[in-house]
Amino acid sequence: MHRYKKIVITGANGFVAKHLRKYLSEKNIQLISISRNNFKKFKNELKIVSKNYNEINLLQKIQNSDALIHLIGIGKQSVTVDYNMINVELTKNIINLCKKAKIKKIVYTSGLGVSSNSSTGYFISKYNAEKIIISSGLDYTIFRPSYIVGKDDHFTKYLKKQIKHGEIKIPGSGNYRIQPIYIDDVVEIIFQSIFQSKFTNKIIDLVGPNDLSFKKYVQLFSKRSQTSIKKINLEYAYRAAISNPKSDFGIDDLHILIGNFGGNHQKLRELTEIKFHSILELLETGKLF
Repeated sequence: MHRYKKIVITGANGFVAKHLRKYLSEKNIQLISISRNNFKKFKNELKIVSKNYNEINLLQKIQNSDALIHLIGIGKQSVTVDYNMINVELTKNIINLCKKAKIKKIVYTSGLGVSSNSSTGYFISKYNAEKIIISSGLDYTIFRPSYIVGKDDHFTKYLKKQIKHGEIKIPGSGNYRIQPIYIDDVVEIIFQSIFQSKFTNKIIDLVGPNDLSFKKYVQLFSKRSQTSIKKINLEYAYRAAISNPKSDFGIDDLHILIGNFGGNHQKLRELTEIKFHSILELLETGKLF
């Protein structure tokens, strides 16, 4: 089964990448991990810090690797960094690197809800990145994840911060649905996608077994702390997202939340044949806190 031995990971300092690198390292897979910022390395890992993923600096080091897992992405734009620059143009560069380095397999994390009908900037950039990968001629697996949760993901950190301040804010009604998936399940699935041919040239929704409202998730997460929950006007939330780059929710965060995007968990379960963690159980037992 394990015909790949050397794996490249971009965006190595991100939440998913940290867990994936640890998982692969423990399986004694040789890693070449690249990030724009400094990070702590694991065993069997070549650490590369590269601000712009310059081909000259990377090509020789990643030559003839067996797969590249592309985890770079941004969820909020600024005047200096936008979706097209990171999600699209950098993906083009990564594809070119793969071809020149003779890497034949790429795994990419897109987003749940991305489609040819996308109309928001974030989803459009992810869809365009998908098209670049699909037309590259490489063996690809594209995952479209819902919220990937663990003790240190962005969403969980946000909730912990709100609890520390004594109040959790929910934009709008909070009745929009989410299908969060546990990080341990995600890294196992990505691992499978590297080694198993049944993932070849597929786009797969990465969703957990529980479909619940955002409000319910927040209630379960915070119930042990007895923190108050406050609904904030959606118009106010959007106004803050537009005018304040440090707002709790970005514009596209809100688009994604209220979009009610769902995926087919049963299809994922049948493909991977793994036993998924119940998000409800993790919340009830406080293991995500």
